[in-house]
Amino acid sequence: MQTILGAGGIIANELVRELRTYTEKVRLVSRNPVLVNEADQTFSADLLDLGQTKNALKGSTVAYLTVGFRYKLKIWEKAWPKVMNNVIEACREENVKLVFFDNVYMYDPTCMGHMTEDTPFRPVSKKGHIRAKITELLLEHIAKGNIDALIARSADFYGPSISLKSILTEMVFKPLSRSNSAKWLADPHQAHSFTYTPDAGKATALLGNTPDAFNQTWHLPTASKPPTGKEWIHMVAKEMGNIPKYQVIPKWFFKTSGVFVPFMKELSEMIYQYDRPYIFDSSKFEELFFFKPTSYIEGIRRIIRLDHPSLVKHKDDLLYT
Repeated sequence: MQTILGAGGIIANELVRELRTYTEKVRLVSRNPVLVNEADQTFSADLLDLGQTKNALKGSTVAYLTVGFRYKLKIWEKAWPKVMNNVIEACREENVKLVFFDNVYMYDPTCMGHMTEDTPFRPVSKKGHIRAKITELLLEHIAKGNIDALIARSADFYGPSISLKSILTEMVFKPLSRSNSAKWLADPHQAHSFTYTPDAGKATALLGNTPDAFNQTWHLPTASKPPTGKEWIHMVAKEMGNIPKYQVIPKWFFKTSGVFVPFMKELSEMIYQYDRPYIFDSSKFEELFFFKPTSYIEGIRRIIRLDHPSLVKHKDDLLYT
């Protein structure tokens, strides 16, 4: 039995499809889980409750923590430490290995031009401090031998799903698909890596089923030499057959608009990730597993084919197979 804690999200849905390669027994856990494959099990549980978390993991060999919370600081402050403590304790008692799907919020901003698994933690945002706290807690338990766990870390991600909440989906793909102007944050001339969600799901499943991968941190496969924001917009527009119109949202805008729009206030502390190069190095994973990440142009074409089929230009392109 392999169990996904936080079923229903984009990464969890990619992961559950990939886990069928390794096991016929997959359990989906959330407050209101929905089947992805008919053979899956569903288990309703609130991960903020230790007892429910333990019950959700009974009989499991590997657990994948892919839960996501609303992008609101107060919720993160309350929920993340509680969930991480509960999951670690439940995994210890039930003898379950843990795979934690993580992000880069805790990394030192001065190192974002070349992020590796050894990049130091120095968060400058409140959400980054929370991510650093829960990640360091897990690393401490790993170091003490209390739990077998690994960290699967992703860059910002993009992929085929109109419901995917990402910068590229909301600010580039959706507006350009309607022949509107795309938007970019802070500086469109900075390179920015994005992890393709099907690659993330496949790699996370592979790590969870590789015993030697545990008790380490892994960057999930992400194409090298990322485009700049402007290049992203031009690539997407070209594949859609649209004009690459775009607007830049400056940093000062978030401070003023945050007074009226709560989401802008929540996002403002993360703008530093868009005013400098953001380059994610996954060579450790790629070299050990002989894995070639999906190229950016291939990812763009697949997203357009699946989410915006009326805009597909090259219907016979082998990249779509």
